Amino acid sequence: MIDETHNPWTTLSTREVYHNPWIKVREDKVLNPNGGEGIYGVVSMKNKAIGIIPIDNEGYTYLIGQYRYPLHEYSWEIPMGGGLIENDILESAKRELQEETGFTAAKWTNICRLHTSNSVTDEEGFVFLAEELTAGETAFEETEVLHIRKVPFKEAVRMALSNEITDAISVAGILKAAFLLQEQGRL
Repeated sequence: MIDETHNPWTTLSTREVYHNPWIKVREDKVLNPNGGEGIYGVVSMKNKAIGIIPIDNEGYTYLIGQYRYPLHEYSWEIPMGGGLIENDILESAKRELQEETGFTAAKWTNICRLHTSNSVTDEEGFVFLAEELTAGETAFEETEVLHIRKVPFKEAVRMALSNEITDAISVAGILKAAFLLQEQGRL
């Protein structure tokens, strides 16, 4: 039987090597599970990742397109952003939806909790389904040049399955939403 609570790693020392307003990077000297000495780099996030799948009354969703600097490529994604760790995740989701799409939603469902790349970062993400939408004004951040694309939700599922959407939070959220909507007979 597996003891899921046992940590086979031993941390010998830790030091911060970099930080900015969004992340901090530390390097730990460790003993690995087999007793070998080594180092482990960890990126700690100062925000929770928040993704939103807005679905309107006609079954359309809204994707956000933007150039992603680390990848050097354009990316279609669900509306998303960061919420301070101490803030309520639903309030952060409401803010992000309004900022990136202009929408507010009367119905919110938390459909997914995930870790984006748990071998190098402690980032925790959440995805919400937002329904009963009301249109409003966007409020893009200074660093954002965003494009909004309205597509049938089934098209977003197809895009996730065909690698047109590659962002991990978007893919996980879209597929989880598709499963839940199909179970409810809404897809």
